[in-house]
Amino acid sequence: MKGKGKKHRFALTALFSLVVLILLAITSVLISTVIVILNHTGVLHIGNSAFASDLYAAVLMLSSVVIGTVLASTVGVLPLKPVNKIINTLNRLADGDYHARLSFNGPLGRSRTIREITDSFNAMAAELENTEMLRADFVNNFSHEFKTPIVSIAGFAKLLKHGNLSEAERLEYLDIIERESLRLSDMATNVLNMTKVENQTILTDITAFNLSEQLRSCVLLLEEKWSKKRLSWNIDLDEYTIYGNEELLGDVWVNLLDNAIKFSPPGETVTITVAEQGGQTAVSVANRGSTLDPASKQRIFQKFYQADHSHATEGNGIGLAIVKRVVELHSGSVSVESDDAGTRFTVLLPSRQRQAAQ
Repeated sequence: MKGKGKKHRFALTALFSLVVLILLAITSVLISTVIVILNHTGVLHIGNSAFASDLYAAVLMLSSVVIGTVLASTVGVLPLKPVNKIINTLNRLADGDYHARLSFNGPLGRSRTIREITDSFNAMAAELENTEMLRADFVNNFSHEFKTPIVSIAGFAKLLKHGNLSEAERLEYLDIIERESLRLSDMATNVLNMTKVENQTILTDITAFNLSEQLRSCVLLLEEKWSKKRLSWNIDLDEYTIYGNEELLGDVWVNLLDNAIKFSPPGETVTITVAEQGGQTAVSVANRGSTLDPASKQRIFQKFYQADHSHATEGNGIGLAIVKRVVELHSGSVSVESDDAGTRFTVLLPSRQRQAAQ
């Protein structure tokens, strides 16, 4: 596809160059014809001397330059029109008009090169528009999510200041303040982690560690959340050792498990499996709950995107974006399947031998 695109662009360049050459040739022929006619009619007498030849050449050259410039300026407007249109549309996009789109009519619009430019530009503009919408939605939601625990902390702190509380009430208010503080901490940590992995291009601190043990630790880390929903676990784990950044991969499992807990109905089961698949280690986290529609499955790993449009569940649309970026840093992949049986996220990581060779 890339080779074909280069051929189309080369063909367009060659066409413009041919137009310029034709203009120059036409100009030279026209001027020569006019001078010959004027010379034969006696209007312009050049003669046969060397001086006359030089004069003829000078007149021909000067006339060609002048008339060629005029013709080139006139005809050159045609190929410059699409260029000006592209520049103007780019300026609109740069000024924040994400609805700007390119379109060309007539024979120009049927050119493969122009269609390639148009399709690429419109795809870029659509992606920018989508990202801006997600960003604006994230800012609004995050502001709300961030404000709610702050208001709770401030409110219960004021109640504690007034006194006249029973010991049970005092402990309950302190528990709420602690829980809301941890919620704030989790949100800030997710944002910081997203920034960190986005700017990271090289995987560092690669060590060998027990993947199965790490997954079990992550389940215990989230015990408070899943025990409140009375969730049970189906964990099918042999012992697997992998090479990678243990801290970053820990964030992957915590985000996937937290997501499974969040969207599991009370009393349901969350399943974790690890297996070897074609020289890769496959880690799957599955839960029974609401299914994802095709549009959500396609965008679930985008930054700021939330599949729960009602925002009834906690979250800010960053966790799965972190998962995708960290897995990519490990030369792996992550996918999602969702149907009536539930939703399953699967992470594929290079095997120990392949990782060691990198």
